[in-house]
Amino acid sequence: LQKAFEQMRQRLQAEGLFDEARKRPMPSMPERIGLITSPTGSVVHDMLARLRGLFHLIVLPVRVQGEGAADEIVEALQVANARRLADVLIVARGGGSLEELWAFNEECVARAIVASTIPVISAIGHEDHWTIADYVSDLRASTPTHAAQQLAHHKQQLVDEAQALIEQLRDGMGRWLETQEQGLDDLGGRLRLLHPLNQLQRYETRILA
Repeated sequence: LQKAFEQMRQRLQAEGLFDEARKRPMPSMPERIGLITSPTGSVVHDMLARLRGLFHLIVLPVRVQGEGAADEIVEALQVANARRLADVLIVARGGGSLEELWAFNEECVARAIVASTIPVISAIGHEDHWTIADYVSDLRASTPTHAAQQLAHHKQQLVDEAQALIEQLRDGMGRWLETQEQGLDDLGGRLRLLHPLNQLQRYETRILA
């Protein structure tokens, strides 16, 4: 398996599938996140807990190891793209042996990731686990938890920045309104002095004096 992995890695790299210039940038403000993972593992529960409330989440359930797993992952990628289900897709599973992670080394999975028009984050295994899917994905996270943390942190930063801008706008508008109110008061005072009755009273005072 290790020999097959190295041969495929070298072949796909020679095709340019690992080149950074080919990869899609992550959207700055994604709203919908598609999770391609097992619906029963701890991975999906952890990611949902971290991302819920920040994004609209769509789980595309697949087997992540064993016979047929690679075909299910490919189909989930194709369905997500055909229906534009998400702004970002995360292909995820927990740690395992080379054999257990092999579905993510299948060429069909690699080419489905490359063909995706939706940016793909790979979050497979642990930090020292590398699969072919990691090389061709637009962004690699060291673990599924790390992928969720990155997205959640980025979204929270945007929320905080937006809140700060709203506060600045509110404060600036408040100061502007105070200035306008003071200007109106000053103008009202001048208009009262120019009122004909006020002018007559001033003339009357001068004549009587």
